[in-house]
Amino acid sequence: MNEELLAILLLAALAGLWADGLRARERALVLCDRGCAQRDLQLLDQTVALRRIGLSWGAGGLRLRRVYRFEFSEEGTGRRSGYLVLRGIALEELSFGLPARSEDA
Repeated sequence: MNEELLAILLLAALAGLWADGLRARERALVLCDRGCAQRDLQLLDQTVALRRIGLSWGAGGLRLRRVYRFEFSEEGTGRRSGYLVLRGIALEELSFGLPARSEDA
């Protein structure tokens, strides 16, 4: 009986982790889309892919820290890469690798 209960708890934990990953990816996609729209960039092919996952301590306790990579275009022709970091589902960092102002280009 104890082994069956342990197996059920393990499956429930894995299902929860999977569901949390789907929610985090959806959040990353929305944040990338908004970030691109604010900068007049085009998010390409809904390209938001998980690159790294780990644990992170912070003020809110232990959370999963996920790094996503995405591709965008400035003028519709070339492809550039950016990244987004989520701690839990909170945005930690969003980088396009572009200058902040046109004078910096």
